[in-house]
Amino acid sequence: MKNQETPNEETLEKWNKDSKNWIWGIFYYNKEDKRIFPPKKIEGMGITINFANPKSVLALLVALAFFGMVTFFILNK
Repeated sequence: MKNQETPNEETLEKWNKDSKNWIWGIFYYNKEDKRIFPPKKIEGMGITINFANPKSVLALLVALAFFGMVTFFILNK
């Protein structure tokens, strides 16, 4: 098994500021970054989804399904 080290703060900041990791400036896509929810491009604005990580895409789909079900049950009450 390959030893995967946790990136240091400098590397994480470099990834976040690199415009190549941002599609259209809003979608974060970095295969090297294993985090599911990295911080947004502008510090303090919350988190975003790393669309290069399959686990984060699955988390997004689960959240959308949950909110879709809640909306369905509210509207069909």
